[in-house]
Amino acid sequence: MADRPRILVTRKWPDRVEALIAERYDATFNSADSPLTPEALADAMRDYDAICPTITDRLTADIIGVEGRRASIIANYGAGFEHIDLAVARAAGLIVTNTPGVLTDATADIAITLMLMTSRRAGEGERELRAGQWTGWRPTHLLGTGLRGKTLGLVGFGRIAQAMAERARFGFGMEIVYFSRRPGAAEVVERLDARYVGSLAEMVALSDVVSLHIPGGAETRNIIDAQILARMQRHAILINTARGDVVDEAALVDALEAGRIGGAGLDVFVGEPHLSQRLRDAPHTVLLPHLGSATLETREAMGLRALANLNDWHEGRTPQDRL
Repeated sequence: MADRPRILVTRKWPDRVEALIAERYDATFNSADSPLTPEALADAMRDYDAICPTITDRLTADIIGVEGRRASIIANYGAGFEHIDLAVARAAGLIVTNTPGVLTDATADIAITLMLMTSRRAGEGERELRAGQWTGWRPTHLLGTGLRGKTLGLVGFGRIAQAMAERARFGFGMEIVYFSRRPGAAEVVERLDARYVGSLAEMVALSDVVSLHIPGGAETRNIIDAQILARMQRHAILINTARGDVVDEAALVDALEAGRIGGAGLDVFVGEPHLSQRLRDAPHTVLLPHLGSATLETREAMGLRALANLNDWHEGRTPQDRL
């Protein structure tokens, strides 16, 4: 391997991180910050020793298996990796890494933001005000709901879910229930006074707020479907900071339009950045452009984690975050 391996960073990263990469590697950066085409990604697999993609880059079997591949590592910028054909990469002997752990607080904060904005109808209020339609204070205008004493139901109970539960429990006095493949660690459950519910349908029926914290992919696609939405309470709100495909968006819009649930706060979408007109027009919604990890501190930490994985690879060690 060359002393300075060729590295492609597919999207704009924080300046500090790009500077550190450039110090050590023969790096190419995407100053235009525009998504690369599949053809460009395939060419990159032939031309670079390492590819540093993000969730916007779909690394399919055709791209990974391109003839004449030079790349030996995919150092992903982000914790999620469903955009990478991991099975094909493993079969090809291609190292794949991600950046887990560093997104926890920022994403939990966005989930709390969405919960507050949706429950207090803040998004609707801002849109009304900016459109010049606010006619002044009145006793029944945009009545929302308080959170103290309400029940937060978590789908998934990993690091981000637990961080949200901590904020909700100790910041707002909410009760915590959760559904996951297995019960959480006893000390965490005890500290949060959280209750495990073994059925998703049962858990959502108990919850005033349902927040999603599970990976995307075939196993979880549309796990929140029409049947699950029908089990939610009419005043309950749905929060999604996980992946867009875990929710059946058409069924969600149906439920919102019919008033069968109280609202939805979404940071992720199917086919993003393209949203259906029905979803954009749906009532009682707060829609954010995938801001879950969007703090400077977190985005720098993600880049530094990816760089650490590159350094491990370059120096002959197993990268700490190899998948």
